[in-house]
Amino acid sequence: MMILALESSATACSVALTRDGALIARNWQNSGLTHSRTLLPMADSLLKNSGHTLDEVDVIAVAAGPGSFTGLRIGVATAKGLAWPREIPCAACSTLESMAWPLAHLEGKILVCAMDARRKQVYNAIFRATGEGLERLRPDRAISLEDLEAELRELPGEKILVGDGAQLCYNTLTDPDLRLAPEHLRLQDAWGVARSAQELAARGALVRGADLVPVYHRLSQAERERLEKLKLEQGER
Repeated sequence: MMILALESSATACSVALTRDGALIARNWQNSGLTHSRTLLPMADSLLKNSGHTLDEVDVIAVAAGPGSFTGLRIGVATAKGLAWPREIPCAACSTLESMAWPLAHLEGKILVCAMDARRKQVYNAIFRATGEGLERLRPDRAISLEDLEAELRELPGEKILVGDGAQLCYNTLTDPDLRLAPEHLRLQDAWGVARSAQELAARGALVRGADLVPVYHRLSQAERERLEKLKLEQGER
């Protein structure tokens, strides 16, 4: 099974191509350029430079959330555009699970996945590495740093922070068992998305391109402000 995976949930942007779990090619950059300029050209050049075409791809995988609202929309829209005309099945992958996969070989370690969600919150999920896979300990969610710290103290053993929110957690939380993942394994990577997509495919959880949607886990600031405005207006009546 050949998987083309896209990751644009945060500042870093990447594309990976795998066959039966083996990495064929990967493009990764953290340049700060908008993903609307970089993601599709990265996918196109990756396929061309590796000698493959989109017609050979069996699954298109994307980090569907949580993450940056704009980044998720760009990633999902790109995946839909590539998959829909060719009716290629899609994998809507958890961004948090995907970032844990590169560390799954650290058997017994607790992997704390974190993305900065602002407002003293992080998008978070917690896994235990099994050596060949992941055991989920906490669901994907938005959680306050205070509540996350309380949860982590109930989990004994060394905990590895991964994700673009890892440094924030390391600087803020006081759990002495927290460690930062090595920098080259810390940020989101499309290889992890491809590995997560394998699990979804094995469970029969792929979707059509037409049905692919982002998973935000929290209302956007504009939506929150709109709801607050509606509540004020209703209260004045």
